[in-house]
Amino acid sequence: MDAVSRTDRFEAERPRLVSIAARVLGDRTEAEDVVQEAWLRLRRTDTADQIRDLPAWLTTVTTRLCLDRLKARVPEPVEEVSDDVDLGPDPDPAELVALADTVGVALHVVLDRLTPRERIAFVLHDSFGFEFPTIADVLDTTPAAARKLASRARAKVAAPAPEDALADWEVVDAFLEAARGGDLERLLRLLAPEVTVGADQTAVGLGTPSRIEGRDEVAAFFNGAAATAFPTLLGDRPGAAWYHRGQARVVFDFAVADGRVTAITFRAEPDVLARVVRRSGAGPRP
Repeated sequence: MDAVSRTDRFEAERPRLVSIAARVLGDRTEAEDVVQEAWLRLRRTDTADQIRDLPAWLTTVTTRLCLDRLKARVPEPVEEVSDDVDLGPDPDPAELVALADTVGVALHVVLDRLTPRERIAFVLHDSFGFEFPTIADVLDTTPAAARKLASRARAKVAAPAPEDALADWEVVDAFLEAARGGDLERLLRLLAPEVTVGADQTAVGLGTPSRIEGRDEVAAFFNGAAATAFPTLLGDRPGAAWYHRGQARVVFDFAVADGRVTAITFRAEPDVLARVVRRSGAGPRP
């Protein structure tokens, strides 16, 4: 495999690898970093010509890099996963699709309930359809143990969430992060189908749109935007605001229901801005 062929074949796989890493890590920017690291490993591999299945090799390397990052976030508890456990029949494929869609909406908030190995097994199998022998190779375990990890993860994901697991502020911060990162797919998952954007007259005078309707239109407007917005509270509601010289100028007033944004109102009236309080959260990157 010459250098040109290697590069071409990797670039053909890059979108798929980024998609896997983004779902596992919950952060597209971090996913792109991981995939780039996988590319560097491929370039440094002296035995690249001996790789019989390049897509499988890249999937394994990328996923193991994701696993390393997950373990760095939260150390995984040491536990045995026995092979000889009857897990019953595999769930219906339609159930897996519905459950994977739940993860898409809940993002990392749901996945953070899982250990790193459970998270890998669940995402690879339920979201991307990998077979358990392949997942076992990635996790350096047996197919039966990989199946148990996925089953245990599935049970955790399907279980009722703690009261604050999908708190409004987590949805708002996930939305802001996706907007800044230009992650259109993630934005769409976070928006209710009938979401609207509105504004008071003062905000319109400062250049905000007066009205946007529908998930596609709202996502397109925010895609790549909100780069300088800081997390805020307006009363007890989480939101964000543009600041100038330490003063809030326009606040994004979010309405959230069932883990999705249902409305965003740009507000700039002085009495509203006087009640805005900065909070910790997904602030703009330096």
